[in-house]
Amino acid sequence: MPYDEALADRIRELIGPEADLVEKRMFGGLAFLVGGNMAVGAGAKGGIMVRVDPAEAEALTASLGVRSVEMRGRPMRGWVRVAPEGLCSERDLARWVDRGVTYARSLPRKT
Repeated sequence: MPYDEALADRIRELIGPEADLVEKRMFGGLAFLVGGNMAVGAGAKGGIMVRVDPAEAEALTASLGVRSVEMRGRPMRGWVRVAPEGLCSERDLARWVDRGVTYARSLPRKT
């Protein structure tokens, strides 16, 4: 199943003309990378995957529709998945996109 194109457009609009932004198909969705680091990804079912400070990830799962990310049965530290019910408003989505972009910018640039 392809990623949610309307959601990807909403993310694009929020990120705007971010320097060093690259879009790449990853994990069955569309990832937005800043400085070579994935910040946020649009999934196939209307949710997003967000890169966060690993020290904050567990606490963030208390938010509506947020859970830890697992890939192939293994937890991915510093990643959360936000279900569509956690993205009802543009403000909700903007908060998550900003969190992902801010954290990706804080990481060493990948070339």
